[in-house]
Amino acid sequence: MSKSFQRLKNILKLEVHQGYQNKAVVGGLRQFISYWISQAREEAVDEADRAFVEQTAEALSDYGSLPGKNARLMLVNRLLDRLDAREERVATLTTTVEPGSIQITPAVKPDPAPVIKETVEPAEPADSTAAVDHEEEGDDRVVEAASKEITADEPVLEEENDDVKTVPDDHKSRKQSEPSANEKQMERPQRQHPDLAEPVLAVRGVGARMSELLSKLSISTVSELLYHFPHRYDDYTKMKPINQLKVGEQVTLIGTVWEVRARKSRSNQVVVQAVITDGSGKIQASWFNQPWLTKKLKSGHRIVLSGKVDQYLGRPVFNAPQWELLSMDGLRTGRIVPVYPLTQGLSNHKLRQILRSAVPYWSKKLADPLPEEIRERRRLLPLNQAITRIHLPESTDDLIDARRRIAFEELLLLQLGMFGQRQTWVSEPGRPLQGDGSLQRPFIQNLPFNLTSAQQRVVREISADLGHSQPMNRLLQGDVGSGKTVVAALAMLTAVEAGTQAVMMAPTEILAEQHARSLREMIAPLGLQVELLTGSLSAADKTAVKGRIASGQTPIAVGTHALIQGDVTFKNLGLAVIDEQHRFGVDQRKALREKGMVDSGETLTPHLMVMSATPIPRSLALSLYGDLDFSVLDEMPPGRQEIRTHWLRPHERERCYGFVRGQVEKGRQAYIICPLVEESDKVEAVAAVEEYERLSQEIFPDLRLGLVHGRLKAAEKEAVMRLFYEGDLDVLVATSVIEVGVDVPNSTVMVIEGANRFGLAQLHQFRGRVGRGEHQSFCLLVADDSSADAEQRLTALEDTNDGFQLAEKDLELRGPGEFFGRRQSGLPELRLASLTDMTLLQEAREEAEQLFADDPHLEKPEHSALHRRVIHFWKNAADVS
Repeated sequence: MSKSFQRLKNILKLEVHQGYQNKAVVGGLRQFISYWISQAREEAVDEADRAFVEQTAEALSDYGSLPGKNARLMLVNRLLDRLDAREERVATLTTTVEPGSIQITPAVKPDPAPVIKETVEPAEPADSTAAVDHEEEGDDRVVEAASKEITADEPVLEEENDDVKTVPDDHKSRKQSEPSANEKQMERPQRQHPDLAEPVLAVRGVGARMSELLSKLSISTVSELLYHFPHRYDDYTKMKPINQLKVGEQVTLIGTVWEVRARKSRSNQVVVQAVITDGSGKIQASWFNQPWLTKKLKSGHRIVLSGKVDQYLGRPVFNAPQWELLSMDGLRTGRIVPVYPLTQGLSNHKLRQILRSAVPYWSKKLADPLPEEIRERRRLLPLNQAITRIHLPESTDDLIDARRRIAFEELLLLQLGMFGQRQTWVSEPGRPLQGDGSLQRPFIQNLPFNLTSAQQRVVREISADLGHSQPMNRLLQGDVGSGKTVVAALAMLTAVEAGTQAVMMAPTEILAEQHARSLREMIAPLGLQVELLTGSLSAADKTAVKGRIASGQTPIAVGTHALIQGDVTFKNLGLAVIDEQHRFGVDQRKALREKGMVDSGETLTPHLMVMSATPIPRSLALSLYGDLDFSVLDEMPPGRQEIRTHWLRPHERERCYGFVRGQVEKGRQAYIICPLVEESDKVEAVAAVEEYERLSQEIFPDLRLGLVHGRLKAAEKEAVMRLFYEGDLDVLVATSVIEVGVDVPNSTVMVIEGANRFGLAQLHQFRGRVGRGEHQSFCLLVADDSSADAEQRLTALEDTNDGFQLAEKDLELRGPGEFFGRRQSGLPELRLASLTDMTLLQEAREEAEQLFADDPHLEKPEHSALHRRVIHFWKNAADVS
């Protein structure tokens, strides 16, 4: 062994004998290493040696500051193992290559003579979970020492259940632990699989316990591990001190928690506030409705804080920033560190360890679904490079290139799936429906108003679709009050004129009843029967209604989605109109097709129109409903009164309650929406119950209040909504479940607590619950945060009632990930792609169109990996009805 390496080994062995007290040399190991490194660099024989020298110097430079014997024990013994391995490697020039790393295999050597015979108190036994436990307590120095990587390549991780043996007096008696079951497995040749469907247990460092933790993150295969992307990065190359922060910028900073306290806001919500200091200044961070943070954030903890700098009373503050206990991973190296979504019991440090070992080896085995010509044309990285750079970025440019590649692939898969669904639908045989105007003309004449130009345009578009033998597949978008029901009625009359039946379906019984009532009022003068089929009908009535639908006596039926399921049959169904807030799913389409009429032994697919009350920007509609043609009612009927919207500060809440009481005294009704709680439906329900009790007991004890939230059963929600609809409740306290709901013409006040936490699209939908009758209506926005983003949203809502303007603004401010709030859109999850990136979306759409034209079923051999990815990408899409 070279002199410098032998000298280091002797010093470390002496440190073991002296009980890890940092007294093996005068001045401690830090002093020794400052002299040792120059000679060791000269004696290094290859790149592995040079990497070992630098990493050893870095590890030992902080040896004296490591707390406790365990941390020093683990570091010293790791270095001694590496020195043994190096000696054998240099002597024999043999290596054993294992997946994901280069491990030097030491030979068995005779024990050297003992150096010192004095008795030293044995070190405390430690196991590999210690690092994680310490990190959760905020002691990152222990973590750093315990996991220091002293290899030239990726680290060789230990199975997390393996024990680190107690170290006796002399290094000579340290035993090499037997390979774990997982390590033995990894020594065997790995089965090749282009999609990496191997269990995650195949990854070094993942044993039974870790596999169980990863399963809580929906990670059960190697592929799912590689696609578990960071949700943000801490860029230690661009840290900012607190005294240099500017309002409005996104920053990451490191600081120490000075104090933590929780208080109740005026709306009875828990606000946790922490003061963070970094030596240059102090800043306050606030979190809403997360009382458990007082147990996690403790004074003295060093944390990494990331978020947008807001302003309060002229001072910079953070509102709901992301945070984690400081890890030394990036601080020591000055690099970009990924921060992952976690679960209880799993730390970012441990997950980063696993991925640092897994990514270089396993990413090379991924089959790249993008054909090479597309990658070259669009200047995209190969998949394995993109995956590597996402998890192990060397620079910001690495991240940009990697994210662009993966985002492009997601958008391409999205568009290919859309094209496939559209092709499947329109390839089914349908029946052209040509109306003669015998019902439509008198219907229009009987209306108490003239159709808007937008309604006339959309009616023409729908009539043209119905006249084709290809089944219509159209989305009708229209703001609240834009006249969608009239357009739907005209479409259904066209179907009836053509000798077929029409059906309208709604997501709830009470909405179905509302539609039936509206259609009967409009269509009754024409002598047509509108049947309502819901679960609340008696058995006898259900049987009678089903019989009339099956015989063709009923030209128009209204109900829930149960109308196209089970034992309901139609004589000749020609058109289905779906009024819903989500996509009409694949299963529902299949059921609808099966209800179509039979002609010459062939089932004809009915025409389909989906109505949406959520204004969707065209850019987003292109992606969300790319399998549909879409029509837009972008004009409101004349004479419709605007809802007066006012933004109130928390100290104005009493005025708000007084206004509600005044409206109730006039015979009106009101909604009060509880603040959005992001943690879970359960937490949100608890918060809603508490708010309901407070309002019932302290604010409106003499009024009739009701409560609806997401944890109630559907029947319970319907019962409360019916009481409100029929005027038996004065005030309805609710969560966002009433975002799309029944019309209550007598309701004139919408109070939205915590309005700053909702997106503009959601706020506009809430506002649309009132203003349905003859009385002037009001929307009162009570905000508990005055951040710049909140001000923009609430000001925009005050300024306009135009849903499409607000939708564009909301998409600009919040992005598509939050555009629909917490509702599912029925689309595959986009991990990195943004639907607002119109340039990338257009590029993906162009490539999808070309691929679909050339190989619509992706049957060519060069498209086999892409075909598998499309199927996998779409298989978990939530088709919510």
